[in-house]
Formats: sequence, structure tokens, C-alpha cells
Amino acid sequence: MPDLTTTEANTSTSAFPVVSFDICETYASFLKNEELSPPLAAILALSKLIETSDAGTMLELVKALNDGAGALKASTSNPISLNAGCELFIAFVTLLPHDSASFSDLKLELVRQGQKYAAEALTYRDKIASLALGFIKDDSVILTHSYSRVVMKTLLRAHERKRISVYVTEARPRGLGLRTYEELTAAGIPCTVVLDSAVSYVMDKVDFVLVGSEAVVESGGLINAVGSNQIAIIAQAANIPFYALAESYKFHRLFPLSQYDLPTHTSNILSFPLSSGGNVTSPPTAGGIKSLHEKSTNAGCIRQMTSEQIACNPGVDYTRPDLITLVFSDVGSLTPEGVSQYVVGMFAG
Repeated sequence: MPDLTTTEANTSTSAFPVVSFDICETYASFLKNEELSPPLAAILALSKLIETSDAGTMLELVKALNDGAGALKASTSNPISLNAGCELFIAFVTLLPHDSASFSDLKLELVRQGQKYAAEALTYRDKIASLALGFIKDDSVILTHSYSRVVMKTLLRAHERKRISVYVTEARPRGLGLRTYEELTAAGIPCTVVLDSAVSYVMDKVDFVLVGSEAVVESGGLINAVGSNQIAIIAQAANIPFYALAESYKFHRLFPLSQYDLPTHTSNILSFPLSSGGNVTSPPTAGGIKSLHEKSTNAGCIRQMTSEQIACNPGVDYTRPDLITLVFSDVGSLTPEGVSQYVVGMFAG
């Protein structure tokens, strides 16, 4: 585990040493600590970049940070969460008031503050769990989606004090809901896995929905594991509260209007395959479909999507703010409108 509280640096010299530095490799090394989410790993990687940078002016330093953030975003197919951390840290660097005697001293202070923030941010899940606990009544039946560390922290905290039971979606294609099921069951919490396509079937049995987040955007909407949006739509139709849990470092200055405004959307997602030679392949006959089904059933196996089919599907989706009841964060329980105001204030100069 990286030592997040370490602030020691070589203060005996007036400049940082110039060393070979790979920000993507550094970011990946921080992510090996399972307690660190992508935004925090990004903040620590950018702090390390400052420590190794030979920038002599603020203009050069900010350019180096933007270049480093760009390299991180280019290295992943889903940069949304880490980009929130990058934006937060770069805004902090540019807005930090200081009276340092030298630019080298200023860089030392920026590194120290970045490490201090990351260490403090590790406590945010506990704060959110304590806040959300007041909304969880005894004998609550909860529906959650996929796997979220802050949701797990909240459910385990609730289990210590109250009787709860949980439905969790399978969350294809990665099946992370099964990890949630295993950890909740190991803790003694009654838990049932629900097919993603059975959410509407189970909705009338739950008291509220509780999901995590990849990011909470400027509109007050939510970006999370794909399927969250349709769960929110079904919950609203059934008059069931839909709660999101989000650390404030996941608040993101992004304003999508639809699924297709997300940075993760590409032309390949949900595209039809190109036919070779202009010929359209005929679908199999009913008899052919039946025989294939019987073959797979007789073999005792379940058909699964190919990697190419999975690649044509989104990994995250956007949930509109009007579908969200409350967002629980380390800065309080906020309505989507409150989130919007907070995000705007975060980046105000």
C-alpha cells in the first residue's frame, strides 16, 4: 500500500531532481491499493509528477500537469472517474494561494497538499456510510447494482446496527454483482442475485435503491455502471427512492445531455456490423434457432456474449437528475440541484 501521508522530500536542495517518470505506470501502481479509487490514484500520480518535474514556472507546471492528465485519459477506455480527480487537482494547483519563498518550495507544498488530501479522502466512505445510515430503517429491503466500495461500506455498517436484506443485480457483462453477493453473504447479510432483466420484477419488493458512482456531473446527474439508468427509470415509475453514494472527488465538471455525450461513447458502441460485399446475412430459421438452443441446453451450458459483442456495448450510462432522489456525499445529503450548485462552486476562481 502506498504511504499516502508521506510528505518527506529533499528540502536540502533548491530544485526537484530530474528523473525519468512514467505517469501511467505510477497511476497503475497506486491503483494496486484497492482502497484507492481512480480519482485518488490520479491525484497521487499528478502529485508525483510535480515532485519529479523540472518546471520552473507555474505556466510550465500547469502544462506538465495537463499533459500528464491527457496521458492518463488516453491510457484507459473509461477516463471519466480519473478525469474528475485530474480536474480537481489541477484546479487546486492553479487556485492555491501561497506565500512560498521560491517556486521549489511551492512545488513541495503542492505535493504535500496532494498527499494530504488523498489520505483524508480515504475517510470519506465512512462519512457517507454514517450519513446514509439515518435513511436505512430496520428490516429494509435494498436493491443495489454491480459493485461499489462506498455502497459496500454503507451496507456493512447498516448490518452492524439493523436488519437488512439486499437484492443485487448480476451487472453483466463483468458480473460484478456476484462479487457484491459474495461479500454480503460472507458478512451474514441475506442477499439474492437478480438478473439485470428482472429489475422491474423485483422493484415492488424493495424499499429503496442504493447505487455507487463513477462520477456525479454538473447537472446533478449520475454516471455509473451501465444499467443504473434503467433501474432509476423503473424506480421512479414504482415510486421507489433512488439514492446515489458519491465521494466529493467524483464530482465532475461535465454536462452530458444524453448517453451519447459521455466521453466513453464511440462510434462502435451499439453499431451494426458491416456486411461483407454488400450482402446481408439471413437470420437463422426458427428450426435452426430451436436446434441451437437445444444443443446448448443439452450440453448443460449457458450461452454468453463474445468479447466482440461485449465491446459493442457501453460500460457506463448516464442517469438524469430528475430520476435521483438524493446524493449522499462526504459534504452532506444533497438533492441533484444541490450537487449542481456545489460543483459550480468547487471550480469558482
